[in-house]
Amino acid sequence: MLDPDHPFFAPVWRRWAVIGVCFGWALFELSNGATLWAGGFAGLGAYAFWALILGPRIKR
Repeated sequence: MLDPDHPFFAPVWRRWAVIGVCFGWALFELSNGATLWAGGFAGLGAYAFWALILGPRIKR
C-alpha cells in the first residue's frame, strides 16, 4: 500500500511527517472521546511506521 521506493517518500522528513500526522490525528480523536477513530488512526500510523521506516531496513 505504501511504497517506500516511491519518489514522494525520497526525503526522510516526508516519511516521518506522514507517521506524525496519523498519530497526531489519533491523539486529537482520543481527546474528543472518539476511541474507535483514535484506534483506527493509531493503527494507520503504526502501519505507516512499519512500511516506511522498518520495512526498508528489514529488506536489506
